[in-house]
Amino acid sequence: MDISDLSLKIIRLEKKGGDFRLASIGETKIKEGIIRNGEIKDKETLTKNIRRAIAEVKGKKINTKYVVASLPEEKSFLQVIQMPKILKEDLKSAVIFEAENYIPLPIQDVYLDSQIVEPVVDHLDHYDVLISALPKKTVDPYVECLKAAGLKSLALEIESLSIVRALVKNEVTSSPVLLIDFGATRTSFIIFSGHSLRFIFSIPVSSQKFTEGIMRSMKIDPKEAEKLKIKYGLQASRATKEGGEVFDALIPPLTDLIEQIKRYLDYYQSHSSHEHLPPNGRGVKKVFLCGGGANLKGLPLLLSQQLELPVEIGNPWINLLDEGEKEKVKIPLEESLKYATAVGLALRGIDGDVQ
Repeated sequence: MDISDLSLKIIRLEKKGGDFRLASIGETKIKEGIIRNGEIKDKETLTKNIRRAIAEVKGKKINTKYVVASLPEEKSFLQVIQMPKILKEDLKSAVIFEAENYIPLPIQDVYLDSQIVEPVVDHLDHYDVLISALPKKTVDPYVECLKAAGLKSLALEIESLSIVRALVKNEVTSSPVLLIDFGATRTSFIIFSGHSLRFIFSIPVSSQKFTEGIMRSMKIDPKEAEKLKIKYGLQASRATKEGGEVFDALIPPLTDLIEQIKRYLDYYQSHSSHEHLPPNGRGVKKVFLCGGGANLKGLPLLLSQQLELPVEIGNPWINLLDEGEKEKVKIPLEESLKYATAVGLALRGIDGDVQ
């Protein structure tokens, strides 16, 4: 279950023979203000929405109480740190002690998780360890709402980790890749390299901001603005007055988006280290898009031109189905893009990594 500020998205997989197939899928909108910037503001209403989301899924009825759910990455802290090669049974306590140097909150006020990052090349004389932490005051209300809705949390995971699991083939790369998740209220930048997430950041430029830009520029209501955004996107023809107006309205937020992508790419590429990649693996080589906003017509081409990198629409089923089996999902790839986080969470359940 992907829990975001404005929606709940559910993916349930079931095993058939030796394969997993999509059994249930659903999206339930939630009112603005119930969750704000990742913080739950109205637990009672969110609990009711969770129950409704489960009851309204398409496909097979959900008859399990177990769930793997997302946590807001804008409240998270992630860092790859280096640790001496000590006994693994002693590593956990050593990581907790070292993490205090990187997390800007008292260690007793956060939930901390860690995992060893294996190198793609070379044998290391140390451990690279990915640490992730979220404030307890952020996490506890999510647990309480899921429990009140009759669910048992097998695992809670930061969104970006789930997106990587869904979009990166076999969860390994020989060079860094940038994943851009275009959500309704924010856009997240995720850099994954080797076997690990390396950098994340979120900005308030979003699919909703694109719609609002059209609303203001053309002085129309939200529904009409959304309709025109979908119809024209960035492929608007100057031959039509309406298409040209849509294009002009989208330029300011897109310019802001592109400038910020370039800024964070520059920051990452000047600060990246200890990635243990092949000699030709330095620097981001490819960009994958996901989230509902990734369906904006012409967006991949524009970003590719501006960033001077290959830009592709991500495939959330790449670690679940072989190429040519996409028809078994029974929903268009475009529709799948907004479920990338939920697919990644379901894959965590499949892998049995739910501690």
